[in-house]
Amino acid sequence: MKKVVTFGEIMLRLAPPGFLRFSQANSFDVVYGGGESNVAVSLANYGVPVDFVTRLPNNDIGQCALMEMRKRGVGTDKIVFGGDRLGIYFLETGAVSRGSKVVYDRAHSAIAEIKSGMIDWDHVFEGVEWFHWTGITPAISQGAADVCLEAVKAASEKGITISTDLNYRAKLWKYCDDAKREEIMSGLTAYCDIVLGNEEDAEKHFGIHPAGLDVHKDGANVKAEAFLSVCKQMMERFPKAKKVITTLRGSISASHNTWAGVLWDGKKMYETRQYQITHIVDRVGGGDSFMGGLIYGLLKYPEDDQNALDFAVAASCLKHTIKGDANLVTVAEVEKLMGGDASGRVAR
Repeated sequence: MKKVVTFGEIMLRLAPPGFLRFSQANSFDVVYGGGESNVAVSLANYGVPVDFVTRLPNNDIGQCALMEMRKRGVGTDKIVFGGDRLGIYFLETGAVSRGSKVVYDRAHSAIAEIKSGMIDWDHVFEGVEWFHWTGITPAISQGAADVCLEAVKAASEKGITISTDLNYRAKLWKYCDDAKREEIMSGLTAYCDIVLGNEEDAEKHFGIHPAGLDVHKDGANVKAEAFLSVCKQMMERFPKAKKVITTLRGSISASHNTWAGVLWDGKKMYETRQYQITHIVDRVGGGDSFMGGLIYGLLKYPEDDQNALDFAVAASCLKHTIKGDANLVTVAEVEKLMGGDASGRVAR
């Protein structure tokens, strides 16, 4: 497989141990992660050559984030340095009827202050087949949005496959109004071949929503058919897109979700089996693990969308059992679950 590049922010995650609330915490567990870095880690685990591109502060905390990527086999030589701080997010892990909470502290981070021209995209994209970004990056700052636009334009000119996870984050879009946000996201998404997004992403970014579905009322009984209209509307709006994909998360509680996915290629809708995730260890990074699995699947099975989609859902199902942002599983483990073995028996 040729190389994949992802671009975005890696952050320091601070979380109270176990299921403690912020007000109960006397210490915090440390994890490094972020949407695009999580995708890169997944791909490295599957044996795909992958570079993660970002801007890090040249200090001890920035070096810790860098070492985390290197430890996982992700290429880091295209990372640029500057700025004073790494972004932080605080995570309070929910359980049963109490949902998780995230508090961001990422204003004035190194990548929030990135500017056009700081990254040599021609150099970054040498020998690259696939480029991935998410809607989190342009939400950070106008500078990050500008650099993301530089990236998709350069990738498009080189004929590189471009994917996005739309990833709407209400707490991040602070520097512009809704109309400007839609303009930014529409401009970026127009370059994409592969578009992943759930019902909230499509509605918040583009005013597209599933016909006849209220995810708050029907959250435990999400049907794939309801999203066909979303997929069709997305492809009509973004004609470069060859595939539109959405994850189907049925939220029975914070600890128990159902999990599946659908893919629309413009002619046929593919649907996976539905997994019952009855004990969630950590759902943060679930969508990133799906994207990492999908990219791997589409690269390995370019003529078999069903197999690629099945791999993505199985991979992300396993991620819910792993503490931290990244999905630390192997191809063999994913294929075992794809084959129907969900017993969890000890491997001796």
